[in-house]
Amino acid sequence: MTENETSKIIVDAAFKVHTALGPGLLESVYEAVLSFELEKRGCDIIRQQAIPVVYETVHLDTGFRADLIVNGNVIIEIKSVEAISPVHLKQLRTYLLLADKKLGLLINFNVELIKDGIRRVVNNL
Repeated sequence: MTENETSKIIVDAAFKVHTALGPGLLESVYEAVLSFELEKRGCDIIRQQAIPVVYETVHLDTGFRADLIVNGNVIIEIKSVEAISPVHLKQLRTYLLLADKKLGLLINFNVELIKDGIRRVVNNL
């Protein structure tokens, strides 16, 4: 499955979760429920995957944790914040680079309409 095919499934699942739960919950709740919904749709999910960071001779086993990796090719960064900040997009772009992935979705569930809370971030896609 391509990144774009996976992305369509994720966006549809996020819409369903947001419609059912609305805004205002903790990120961990949205992560758990979105994972459940994506698994129901046949997606392979890895939650809180540790991604190493290598700098010169230093190897950090856990440089960061990806909220969700879907079908091995899309990183989802989940937020429940008042507004997406430019640093959130930069953070996801760096995650994509370090994890050698091409597509990431930044999903902020703390919005009235979920379409306003989803941002695509690409790395050489």
